[in-house]
Amino acid sequence: MSKDCDIWCVYMVSCSDGTLYTGITNNLEKRIDAHNSGKDGARYTRPRRPVKLVYSENVDSKSAAAKLELRIKKLPRSKKKGLIKG
Repeated sequence: MSKDCDIWCVYMVSCSDGTLYTGITNNLEKRIDAHNSGKDGARYTRPRRPVKLVYSENVDSKSAAAKLELRIKKLPRSKKKGLIKG
C-alpha cells in the first residue's frame, strides 16, 4: 500500500469524455484510484470515469504544488497538451 509523503505532485488526468483535470496530491497512486472509484475523487471526475494519468511533476511543498496547479489550470488546452507531450 502506498504511503503519503512529503513530496507533492501536480498531475493531470484525461477523463473518459476527453477533458483534462489537474490536481495535486502527496500520494499519486491513491489519488488516481480515488478518482476512478468515484468515492473520494473530485466531483468533476466522478461522472467522467475512468480517468488516465497523462502528466505528473514532483515539487517540494504543498504551496509550490498549489501554485503550479493554478498555472497549469490557466493554460489553454493546446498548451496543456504540449506539457503532456513534453
